[in-house]
Amino acid sequence: MTTERWSSQFGFVLATVGAAVGLGNVWRFSAVVGQNGGGAYLVPYLAAVVLCAVPMLVLELGVGRRLRTDLVSAFGTVGREYRMVGWAVLGGVLLLASYYLVLTGWVLGFFVGWLGGARTTFAAFVTGWTPVAGFLAATAITGVVVSGGVRSGIERLTTVAMPTAALLLVGLAVYGATLSGWDTAVAFLFTPRLAALTDLGVWSAAFGQVFFSMSVGQGVMLTYGSYVTDETDLLESSVVVVVADVAAALVAGLVVFPIVFSFGLQPTLGTELAFTTLPTAFRVMPLGRLVAVCFFGLLALAALSSSVALLEVGVAAAETTTRLSRSGATALTTAGVVLAGVPSALSYSPVGLTALGRPVLDVIDESVGTFALPLSALCLVAVFVWVADDDATRSELGRLFPAVKYLIPTVLVVVVAARAGGVTGPAWRLLLGRASGDGVAVVVAVLLAGLAAAVAWLSLSRLRRTG
Repeated sequence: MTTERWSSQFGFVLATVGAAVGLGNVWRFSAVVGQNGGGAYLVPYLAAVVLCAVPMLVLELGVGRRLRTDLVSAFGTVGREYRMVGWAVLGGVLLLASYYLVLTGWVLGFFVGWLGGARTTFAAFVTGWTPVAGFLAATAITGVVVSGGVRSGIERLTTVAMPTAALLLVGLAVYGATLSGWDTAVAFLFTPRLAALTDLGVWSAAFGQVFFSMSVGQGVMLTYGSYVTDETDLLESSVVVVVADVAAALVAGLVVFPIVFSFGLQPTLGTELAFTTLPTAFRVMPLGRLVAVCFFGLLALAALSSSVALLEVGVAAAETTTRLSRSGATALTTAGVVLAGVPSALSYSPVGLTALGRPVLDVIDESVGTFALPLSALCLVAVFVWVADDDATRSELGRLFPAVKYLIPTVLVVVVAARAGGVTGPAWRLLLGRASGDGVAVVVAVLLAGLAAAVAWLSLSRLRRTG
């Protein structure tokens, strides 16, 4: 049982906001909005926030606080056989962390490049070893923060990073209001095209973005919940986190889209805006270098706070499982993440490492980044709501219990099926406009087959226990 605690509810909320507000808010939200009809996307997105994000946050935080332990051990409290489910979820989280840190390294590289006056472009960036160096630097920074512990490491970072990121975000939005494309951007972002609401792809993208952006279903919130004091109001805290996350995403749209419409860019280009298209605009706009430094600085703070949260899930499990000190568990987990992430880092470098004929980073995203998150969320709901089915969880969730037990699993199954069917695309692959290639269908089929087998196994286990 963990003895570490957040110093206050304010520190806890900032840390949780830091885990939730990441690259998914700043660049992925704008990309998905641009590709799904602008304002039409906000209707299902806000519905997903209310119906799924808040209940899932309360579930994970509540389970974490009640059990006061790591992700794997939490699964083990339901039954020893469920520890393997916890390990599977943890494996997905660490693989996600490994390639998320590669993207974090890119952001750091662009920040340093523009700060030094290099006016970095993506094409030039990936021809050298900077992507690998950035990955190693981002991982080292993340490891140092996590090794400091809950209060001295994670909380200290987020109490500085989150207010700074908020100031940068608001400042960039104010600058965006001075651009000629501001009115067009506002209309695009907030005027819904009702016809688009009949498109399953829009709904699937919105619900998928909520799980991606809010960091729910990964065990992050369960781990952070284990450090929460008994007096903390979890529903109130969850609402604050969700409101902050949505606000960050909307303000990010008011940063990106004014630049897009002022300089004749396409809002449907996807996440290539961050590294390929926006830098082109930064080169010619007034105060472009300063805007670029602030933009990539904002991305760096958001990415690091989320990377810290992902790594903390693994470190907490390593501490409990190996009985190592926090520094030892951090070193072990960080080394594992480096080994897992190097192939992704090398895929966009002079080595050009590939698998199945495509960069390794793309392959990992198409499998882990796209499917592991909804599958792990399904595992959390299946084990802690359907299998455990205890009074404590029902009491913690209150009126949210039906949404967690019935609505969220249904939504997750639909999202997985939609993504497997190609209705929506994975996050990173939009960056260079790459389409799915050979071999992805095999990965998807294996994942879905594994999910079906896991659900059947869990159901049989529950019948044996209650019979």
